[in-house]
Amino acid sequence: MSLKDLPLTTLDGNTTTLGELSGGATLVVNVASKCGLTPQYTALEKIAKDYADRGLTVVGVPCNQFMGQEPGTAEEIQTFCSTTYGVTFPLLAKTDVNGEDRHPLYAELTAAADADGQAGDIQWNFEKFLLAPDGSVVNRFRPRTEPDAPEVIAAIESVVAK
Repeated sequence: MSLKDLPLTTLDGNTTTLGELSGGATLVVNVASKCGLTPQYTALEKIAKDYADRGLTVVGVPCNQFMGQEPGTAEEIQTFCSTTYGVTFPLLAKTDVNGEDRHPLYAELTAAADADGQAGDIQWNFEKFLLAPDGSVVNRFRPRTEPDAPEVIAAIESVVAK
């Protein structure tokens, strides 16, 4: 089973898959509303808009596992993201990315290594995974790597339609 086929739940409670959300490349990011890295939403939204016509979809995955920095309800998260950062890309339901209750999506994603060859648990909010259109993990970027950093843009350019 491809990562694109795993069952997911959207923030509004609908069942979906990455394949249904994204017909092309996908940037999966665990997000939080009350984190020092939350301003990354601005760059994520810009990337989502700039690359939509080339097949990239950004998918946000709210997670409250890092110092309780995503405490809100689904409605509060949606309102915050849309009114504060103008987020239009899909958001999933609040999800565990580490530990015993880790979602199967993150069980697969965390097996991928970053640029330093390190795999394993998500370090913090805003860790990014770039998936090729076939669902394979192409790159893993740690939380402090900005979404519009040159290495992220180069990786996106390598997997989107020309």
